[in-house]
Amino acid sequence: MSNLDHSRPWLLAVLLSASLGAYAANPPASTSPPANGSRAADSASTDPANTRVNKRDAHDNAAPTADDQSNKQPDIRTAADVRKAIVDDKSLSVQAHNVKILASSGVVTLRGPVKSADERNRIEQLAKNVHGVTSVKNELESESKSQ
Repeated sequence: MSNLDHSRPWLLAVLLSASLGAYAANPPASTSPPANGSRAADSASTDPANTRVNKRDAHDNAAPTADDQSNKQPDIRTAADVRKAIVDDKSLSVQAHNVKILASSGVVTLRGPVKSADERNRIEQLAKNVHGVTSVKNELESESKSQ
């Protein structure tokens, strides 16, 4: 075997490592389309992740946030059961599925934007029907004020 035959596996390993390093340093660009001015403004009011509301609430010390969620096991279970009831209702919007849910000693607080007053009422009713919920503070905001 010649020296060239012995160096081929080593050379192949070096080239493979270099190409992987270059790929990791420059991953492919995102395939999502860039937001233009008008589309970004339209999507801000229908943001299913409620980002704008979350930023607003982060600066409102009176508003309950996820940090206010009790770490007691019954409260965690209650919040999870309310979330499951809401997510299982496929008639609700993505926005409704993303509302904030805080539970403490049987009291559930609901916060965030929803599409309509009907969704607001439906979510409150779903929360009230969960075992362990003694009362619901409905602080949901509906985009349409009609019922």
